[in-house]
Amino acid sequence: MVVPGAAAAPSRAPETCGLEQILEALKLLLSPGGSGSSSLQSTKHDVLLDTLKSNLSALEDKFLKDAQWKKLKLLRNEMARRAEWPQNSTDVTWTFTSQTLLLLLCLKETMIRLVADFSPGKPNPRTPEAAPALSPDTLSVSQQKTFQSVLQFVVTLGVCPYFMPGVGIPLRYRTEFGAVVQDVVCLEAAPHGARRLYTSCRVLLDVAQHSSLGSLIFCRHFGDIAAGLCQLGFCPTKRKSSAPVEEVLTEEERALSRESLRNILDQVYQPLAVRELLILQGGPPQSCTDVTTQRRCRAPGWLRRLCGQLLSERLMRPSGVQAVVRGILEGAGAGAAGGSDAEARAADWKKCDLIAKILASCPQQSLSLESYYKDVCPQILDLFHFQDKLTERQFQRVATTTFITMAREHPELAAKYLLQPVLAPLQRCLISTEIPESGMMPGTIMVTEEELSRCIDDVFKVYVVANEPLPVLLDSLLPLLGVLFSLYCFTQQSVSHIRSFCQEILLWILGKLERKKAIASLKGFVGLDKAVPSFHPQCQFRAATQGGIMITIKETMSDEDEEEALYQKMSSEQSQVEHLGDLLSHCQECGLAGDFFIFCLKELTHLAVGNEAEFKPKPSSDTSLLELEQHRALLIESQGQKLLVLQVLAVLCERMSEQIFTNVTQVMDFVAATLHRACASLVHEAESTVESQTLSMAMGLVAVMLGGAVQLKSSDFAVLKALLPLLEKVSNTYPDPVIQELAVDLRITISTHGAFSTEVVSMAAQNTLNKKDPDRKVEKQQLTSRDTSTEVAQSHPAQEQSCKKAPQTGQESNAPFIQSKEFSGRSTDKNQEPGSVTKEQLQEVLLSAFDPQIPTRAAALRTLSRWIEQREAKALEKQEKLLQAFLKNLEHEDTFVYLSAIQGVALLSDVYPEKILVDLLAKYDSGKDKHTPETRMKIGEVLMRIVRALGDMVSKYREPLIHTFLRGVRDPDAAHRASSLANLGELCQRLDFLLGPVVHEVTACLIAVAKTDREVQVRRGAIHVIVLLLRGLSQKATEVLSDVLKDLYHLLKHVVRSEPDDIAKLHAELALEELDDIMRNFLFPPQKLAKKIVVLP
Repeated sequence: MVVPGAAAAPSRAPETCGLEQILEALKLLLSPGGSGSSSLQSTKHDVLLDTLKSNLSALEDKFLKDAQWKKLKLLRNEMARRAEWPQNSTDVTWTFTSQTLLLLLCLKETMIRLVADFSPGKPNPRTPEAAPALSPDTLSVSQQKTFQSVLQFVVTLGVCPYFMPGVGIPLRYRTEFGAVVQDVVCLEAAPHGARRLYTSCRVLLDVAQHSSLGSLIFCRHFGDIAAGLCQLGFCPTKRKSSAPVEEVLTEEERALSRESLRNILDQVYQPLAVRELLILQGGPPQSCTDVTTQRRCRAPGWLRRLCGQLLSERLMRPSGVQAVVRGILEGAGAGAAGGSDAEARAADWKKCDLIAKILASCPQQSLSLESYYKDVCPQILDLFHFQDKLTERQFQRVATTTFITMAREHPELAAKYLLQPVLAPLQRCLISTEIPESGMMPGTIMVTEEELSRCIDDVFKVYVVANEPLPVLLDSLLPLLGVLFSLYCFTQQSVSHIRSFCQEILLWILGKLERKKAIASLKGFVGLDKAVPSFHPQCQFRAATQGGIMITIKETMSDEDEEEALYQKMSSEQSQVEHLGDLLSHCQECGLAGDFFIFCLKELTHLAVGNEAEFKPKPSSDTSLLELEQHRALLIESQGQKLLVLQVLAVLCERMSEQIFTNVTQVMDFVAATLHRACASLVHEAESTVESQTLSMAMGLVAVMLGGAVQLKSSDFAVLKALLPLLEKVSNTYPDPVIQELAVDLRITISTHGAFSTEVVSMAAQNTLNKKDPDRKVEKQQLTSRDTSTEVAQSHPAQEQSCKKAPQTGQESNAPFIQSKEFSGRSTDKNQEPGSVTKEQLQEVLLSAFDPQIPTRAAALRTLSRWIEQREAKALEKQEKLLQAFLKNLEHEDTFVYLSAIQGVALLSDVYPEKILVDLLAKYDSGKDKHTPETRMKIGEVLMRIVRALGDMVSKYREPLIHTFLRGVRDPDAAHRASSLANLGELCQRLDFLLGPVVHEVTACLIAVAKTDREVQVRRGAIHVIVLLLRGLSQKATEVLSDVLKDLYHLLKHVVRSEPDDIAKLHAELALEELDDIMRNFLFPPQKLAKKIVVLP
């Protein structure tokens, strides 16, 4: 915007004065305390008015009396002659503002003339390091400070007082000085308030045309100038007003204000424009009616609509999404996006969700919803890829939430403009994708390393991090699971940064899909279902130069390489099955692994029996050679499918744990599949010993459940009734009379919901439990209802595989209720020599460990502990059974028994820490629903003994130990918290320097517990940990605890002063004594009266 009259050049340009003189004149106008009044009755308003008058008079006197200011006076008069606004008024504030604006114009004009007359000299080639000459219009730091102060006065006196209610932030709510100015300005005096506002905004914009001055103006006062232009250009005219706006401002001036507003909005930093427009637009109406607390009036309707329109225009510009996001987020904290509190603002999810709603809503200025999505969606995807660590969390949160909101509200458009660009690298490699002939050249890169890494990273953020299983998201990724699984298998071959992302994505979508679709996808992974989209056979994954992965076209193989190609294909299929087993090992809790295992069993039955009859050759003279060839191909394909299913089952049996079945329904499906296969084998006369043993085990499993191992409900019996037809068929057709009788009794027990159960069923249940551990005598007490169906179904996949690998002959193994052999011996001689323990003696002592007599049981446990301590080979071979025996006796209520068990587990862990420590930590970390508090306390005692026994070797197991103990400190049970603290103390005093990476976590935990825990024993434990820590580290404490030693000292002093418990105080005093000794030795080390002799070479 140009001041009117600026184009008309004067007849003779005044001489150029210095910048220092102009800034001195401005500083003279701003000098405080010019009234000279000493009256105590003078108010702040009077003081301000007297100061302004005094400063104006001092400036005029300077112009009249000081000859050195003649040039500046002439320049000011020239600027005043050009200006067309009223410069004098009965209102002192406007006269002061007018003179200040004239001096600002003088400053700008002088800077322009100085630059025009400036001719920098040529640089000296002999001193190229010398700095170039500084431009004469450059302001120093102190001069910039003076200029900013002048701007603040101009805006405070010439802009803000003339805002309408609701426009901008009122002066009285900014500073105390602003409240005084608001009352001093006389709006009744000429010129009119609108004219004053117009003049101030125009002059400021004219001065801002100079680049260096414009940056100083807009960085702090852009919002006030924009608010003034909005009021001048867009405020509706008041027809009934005493001074209508059209009489004050012409339509040309209003149009010029509107144009100026749009110009400065386009020129300034866009996030700044967005932030100031949001402030102008204001928020919802406040419910508070108290005048003292209500900050400001609500913005008028015309201003809210205008700001909304301008904000929409900012959004529709190139990079508008980023500007809106930055504008809102930067307005929340200090400085630019990021800053010192970036982490705190990243946690403000509500603000990010609000931005997402704004971005997902189509503005009225857009031609259509689809055109808006077409323009905005690429910018939203760009938000995922910011590299700035301070802002990436905020931008990714906004991008993820916007992605999900758009997918929820407009799934078709989101799939076209969001999901398709994200998933495009994976879609290029589908088997159904047609690759042009030009792209089929061997070695052609289909997907670059950067594209694939970005694709996987974006999919992980949208699917796993957002965790919103919307149908459009699932349907878009479902066809690409084959490519994703192939990529996951390739990442297993070497180190890759996207391996964990691929695994998390696959686990997430398999858990969110419908079970039928999930199983169908798993079938496609291993080739059981050819209809599932898979990786293109002509494509391959290759390691890229930057450590990532790229997808290229395979090299053509010659006929000589057929054997190599066949080997690669077979090894690839084998590795895919193994990787599928690894993947499903993480899906046991959701039940997907169990369902897929049952599906494979059913598929095996179908292939082994049904297809045998279907593909049975029927020789005929009319059969052509082509038909025979086709029949043979189908037969080979069927056999290949059967081998593949067997391979999958073998891997699942090997990789799955005992908890593969998670509910009664899965157990019944497993039993039904086994019964169906047995019946089908009988029909086709294909019975084998392996299938007989499997049938025996399955029926014994049903007997165990009906015998009380699981607390069955009425709904469970409804599931069990599905077995009745199969049991009836077995009872009628199976040749073994024992199994026939058991099938009949099981049918009766299921039909009566357990009301009637024969002795045969009870004996079968007992024998099945014995089969799980043949060398152990099962306790006679009935299993309680807290045993779950998972425990009932444990190790059945492994048992079926073992039956297939090592079949036994004879009918004795088929009967599930044959009594196990009783052992009559009890204990062995204590003076027995090491290495002389026999297998029979070990079995006898193991049985005695479950004897009802407490002395016998305790003696057996002591004997087992002594054998472990002596490293008896026979005993160590049965480490799993020994561990089960000790853990079972941990639950015994007698002190002698469970203390013996604790000693045994500790000794066994000393021999096999890798295998046993993880299991103990899992049991210790489990909740009350799995183990009683007493049992967990006993396991804690075991862990303490293990830590002591390991000594310096405990550093190898630092991570699992310290994480388990820290989680235990947050347990709801106070006794468990105290136990965890005791173990934490034992661990910390043995870690020495290895405590460094977790010292802050441990210290924060101890401080929080010591100050906030309600239980006194827990607070005692926390202070005792500090005692053990200082005692264990000794002189190393000043190095290991250097960052937290001050915090620990403050905590101990706090406990001594404020803790009501005397024992806790005693612990704190002991810790302070330890700390005192450490610091004394550190500050005043003992003098060693010794001479050091050094032999020089």
